[in-house]
Amino acid sequence: MDLNDPGTTFLFVSLSILFLVWFLKNKQPQRGRLPPGPLALPILGNLFQVNIKAPHKSLIKLSKQYGPVFTIWFGGFPAVVLCGLETVKEALIERGHDFGSRYLLPVLKKMTEDYGIISSSGERWKQLRRFSLSTLRNFGMGKKGIEERIQEEAQFLVTAIRNKKENPFSPDFLLRCATSNIICSIVFGDRFEYGDKKFLSLMELVAENGQLFSGPWVQMYNNFPKIMEFLPGPHKRILQNVADLSNFLNEMIQNHKKTFHKDFSRDYIDSFLIKMDEEKHKPDSEFIDKNLLMSVMNLILAGTETTSTTLRWAIQILVKYPQIQEKIHQEIDKVIGSSRGPAIEDRAKMPYTDAVIHEVQRYIDLVPMNVPHMATNDIEFKGYLIPEGTFVIPVLSSVLKATNQWEIPESFNPNHFLDENGGFKSSESFMAFSAGKRKCLGESLARMELFLFLTTLLQNFVFNPVIDRKDIDISASTSWILSMPHVHRFCAISR
Repeated sequence: MDLNDPGTTFLFVSLSILFLVWFLKNKQPQRGRLPPGPLALPILGNLFQVNIKAPHKSLIKLSKQYGPVFTIWFGGFPAVVLCGLETVKEALIERGHDFGSRYLLPVLKKMTEDYGIISSSGERWKQLRRFSLSTLRNFGMGKKGIEERIQEEAQFLVTAIRNKKENPFSPDFLLRCATSNIICSIVFGDRFEYGDKKFLSLMELVAENGQLFSGPWVQMYNNFPKIMEFLPGPHKRILQNVADLSNFLNEMIQNHKKTFHKDFSRDYIDSFLIKMDEEKHKPDSEFIDKNLLMSVMNLILAGTETTSTTLRWAIQILVKYPQIQEKIHQEIDKVIGSSRGPAIEDRAKMPYTDAVIHEVQRYIDLVPMNVPHMATNDIEFKGYLIPEGTFVIPVLSSVLKATNQWEIPESFNPNHFLDENGGFKSSESFMAFSAGKRKCLGESLARMELFLFLTTLLQNFVFNPVIDRKDIDISASTSWILSMPHVHRFCAISR
């Protein structure tokens, strides 16, 4: 954090003065026996000990001093940090119920009010997750039906890239459109043309919020929400984007309400509306308008940004390391050829490509601190008593980049997922989709998309750099909620 920057200095001075009275009035004694951790400052907590661009790196460094379970303070509230494979696995898998609730950071609470799949806990979360998982499967997730949709969308993507006529371009927008169309086809029942004005507006909202969520202003809002409400800044833009996105989604939902038939479901929204109709006389039903809106928003945002960002990273890495790109080309030529498009059944015959995709996910460490967890009840864990409602951070990065789990964890190396015979090798330390009860709802869909989109692109193109390969930066530009890549342009040369 650069304290020589006048804007940063002003921000912290203002926060310190304005927050002091609130802090002294509202700070409550902590129950339980929280794990030890670094000494926290009044008001600011451990803010100065956390790298504002990559906080997970600071947490992993602190774990070497305080152990795999320790406490850190964000402003006036504590978080219990979990590091390392054994600790994270025990918490998320073996004791998934205890650590399975969702802690709502202030910005998430402001956005969702604990409605929807991602932000809810308890019975609401159980019902919405069970319904959503069943509905996604009914509409083809993990099956042939969705495979055909991805294959079709991959060809639209190839056509759009071919229209660039081998000129330099950034693939970010087109990748976002392609991945979004898959989840849109499940949620809305249809895809959008890449030039559709409403779709373009949707993509802009998703892209901007993805960037803002990984920036320092959201971190400041989460630490000092009562003060940040009165200060201008990019954090205000996030909430406006969510309002605009809600308007877009509400329009889609209202259109569905006018045309749906309860005997036939066209998509996720229809299925939810049918469930709402079935439970309309239940006063405690979770199938209500607010949960429909936020669940749809959850699916669109998660289904668009995570997969498209992973594909962006993949192309950058393959351009930087052309020998790896060439080996995938050779495997594609050997297994698939050029007379047909890739199919998901090809993955078992393409261990190198599969290893590269897994290594991309491991290396980029997309959600380094996981989505926030919370202690469901008072938890006895590793000799400590973690009170119900405590913010818990299972640091996935500490597993994906563990020095005792991977040969060269800070380097990109597909051999991490290959055995001595060149076959694909899985690892329990691969937690790119998290683990346990809160594991990514759309994992099977994402895995399909990553394989089919990437192999289709590499079947048709060689991606070349515009700048010197050594200048392509494959480190994260920011890593708060998501690890975001630097922006680069490339040339897609037809094969």
